[in-house]
Amino acid sequence: MQSQNRHIELKNITLSYENRTILRDVNLTLNRGDFMLVTGANGGGKTSLIRVMLGLQKPTCGEVVYYDENSNLATRMRESIGYLPQKNTLDLRFPMSIKEVVESGLMGVRDALTKEERACKVAELLQSMQLDTLQNRQIGEVSGGQFQRALFARAIISQPSLLVLDEPTSYLDNGFTEHLYSILEEFSTKTTIVVVLHDTYKALDMANRVILVEDKGVKIKE
Repeated sequence: MQSQNRHIELKNITLSYENRTILRDVNLTLNRGDFMLVTGANGGGKTSLIRVMLGLQKPTCGEVVYYDENSNLATRMRESIGYLPQKNTLDLRFPMSIKEVVESGLMGVRDALTKEERACKVAELLQSMQLDTLQNRQIGEVSGGQFQRALFARAIISQPSLLVLDEPTSYLDNGFTEHLYSILEEFSTKTTIVVVLHDTYKALDMANRVILVEDKGVKIKE
């Protein structure tokens, strides 16, 4: 890891919603090559922190600063991002197949791949996630674990430079949890990773930085 090669910087971030302060005066830097584990009690602001980090949630106060690969300031995140949100934030009634979920992870890199290359990547991940026989099922017709595996496949299929996973092991059995961690271990050599977990398990050994979200702020453990 290059400790000075900044990726995203949060400066004096405060986030309030409906007269409730979720985050207060947060200062945090994500460096390239980090494996950052974000943990803390349920409802403590972990998801809000990464949504602010990704520009999906505008903070009440403070600034989010992005940097390009040369550590120069950028107006926004321009690189490929793989993002797995919490399943309960998604509408399972939306008409979309498991295959289409995985394919959607290639939208940002479609022009860089041929049709055959895209099909090969999708087929490979469907098989790896043991979803090939379910690929034509609608997302509302599969189990929570099967849908979670599809969301994980979508997040990693483009080989993103930044991978952000919000409770990725939810709904997964022990076998697929181990499979997920083996993939993350491989990705950690070439990708900046942010993982939100309540149960830290194996990620605690893999992370080079641990962010504890509590009391509306963060504590950083290197």
